[in-house]
Amino acid sequence: MGRAMENRFSNIFPGLGEEQAIAFLTMPLEQMEDTSDRYIAAAHLVNFPTDRSISALIAAIEDTNPALDHRIARRKAIETLGRLKAERALPYIRACLSEEDSYTVENAVWAIGEIGTTDPAILEAIASVLTRPAQSYRTIIQVLAKLNYQPALERIVAFEQSSEPPIASAAITAASKLTGDQSRAAALMDYLQHPNVNARRGVLQDLMDVEYYPAMSEIAACPVSVVFRLRAIRHLADRGVPSGAIFFDAVEPSLDRTLKDHPAGLKLVHRYDQTPVLEFLLSELYGTDFGRCYLATQTIIEQYPDAAKALLATYEAAGHNDYGAHYHIVKLLGWLRHTPSYDLIVSALQDRRPQFMKSRSAAAIALAQLGDPRAVAELKSCLGLPIWELKYSCLLALTQLGDLSGCEVLKDDEDWLIRTRASRLAQAALTH
Repeated sequence: MGRAMENRFSNIFPGLGEEQAIAFLTMPLEQMEDTSDRYIAAAHLVNFPTDRSISALIAAIEDTNPALDHRIARRKAIETLGRLKAERALPYIRACLSEEDSYTVENAVWAIGEIGTTDPAILEAIASVLTRPAQSYRTIIQVLAKLNYQPALERIVAFEQSSEPPIASAAITAASKLTGDQSRAAALMDYLQHPNVNARRGVLQDLMDVEYYPAMSEIAACPVSVVFRLRAIRHLADRGVPSGAIFFDAVEPSLDRTLKDHPAGLKLVHRYDQTPVLEFLLSELYGTDFGRCYLATQTIIEQYPDAAKALLATYEAAGHNDYGAHYHIVKLLGWLRHTPSYDLIVSALQDRRPQFMKSRSAAAIALAQLGDPRAVAELKSCLGLPIWELKYSCLLALTQLGDLSGCEVLKDDEDWLIRTRASRLAQAALTH
C-alpha cells in the first residue's frame, strides 16, 4: 500500500547477481536444474539497468523457441525492458505485436507504453491490434491514450459499447483524454457500483487516468479493497491539490472515510434475501470480491454483535494467514469493541509482512474503537514509519483517543498530505 512498499517485490532474489541472471537467461533448458530460473532471471534483471542486461533481454525476445519456459521468460523479458524504459529495445518489442500469442502482444503493448514513443508506425501497429480478435483490448486502449495517438480515436470509441465493462470503461476514459472532453468521463461513475468486481477495480484506474476529481467521494464509497480506493484517492489528491484543481477539503472526508472503512460508508452492490447464518458470513470474509466481504461484515455488525468468539476461532484456523480475511477480522473485532482482543489487534498493528500492510492501518482504527489508553503508546510508535496510510490511520486513532501528540509529531512530516491532516486535526481540537 505505502509508497515505500510499491517496489517491494522487484528484488525478491537478492543473492542473484547480474552475471548469474544473464547466464540463466541464455542457458539451454536441458542444462538447467530448474527451468523456471529462466523466468526468474528475466524478472530479476530489472535491478540491473546496464547495456549487458538490456542486450541479454533483447536476445531473449529474439529466441522464439516454442517451449513453455522459453515463452513465459520471453514475455517477462519484454515486460522488464519496459520497466527499464530501454529505448533501443523498441524495434524488437514492436516486432512482437504481430505474434499470435495474445499475452506476448499485451506485454509488448504495455512495454511500449512504458518506454514511450511518438513513432507513428509503432503507434499504428498498436492500434491495428484492436481489429484482431481475442486481444487484451483494455491494455491496448490505455496505451494508445497514454501515447496520445489521435488517429486511433474512432477505433477506440467503438469499444465504449463493449459487453466487457473493463474494456468499455477504458474506452470511455481514452476518448475523454484524446478529445479533452472531461464531461465524457461522467459515464464512468456507474461502474463504481457495477456487480462485476473487475469492473469496479478497473474503473478506479480509469478515473485516475482521466483525473476526474468529481469522483472522489464516490471512489470512497466503492465496495472494493481499501488498497484500490486509497491508491485512487491519493493519486487524485497528489495531482489535484498542488495544481489547484481541488482543495484538501474535497479530499479529507473521502480519505478519512476510506481509512476508517466501516461498511456503512460504502455503497454495497450485493444483498441477502434473508439473514445468513454466522458460519456462512465468516466464510465470505475469505472471498476475493470485497463487495461481498463488506456485506458480510455489515451483517455481522448488525445481526451478530456477539460474534467475537467465532471470529477468533476462524482467525486461529485460517484467518491469521489469509491477508484478506485477516483485515476484515481485525476491523470487525474493533467495530464489535471486543476488548479481550486488544493484544491480537496490537500484533496486527506491528505485523511487518508486506501482504498484511492494510491490516496495520485497520488495527490502528480498531484500537481507537476499543478505547484502551494503552493503545496510545503503540500508535505513537508507528508515526515514524515511512507508510503514509499507517501514519494517517494512527493520527485519526490517536485523535479519537483524545491524544493530540500525533499532530505535533507529524506537523512537519515530509508528506504534504500527512502534514496537512495533522495541522487540521490540531486546529479542530483548538476550536472545540
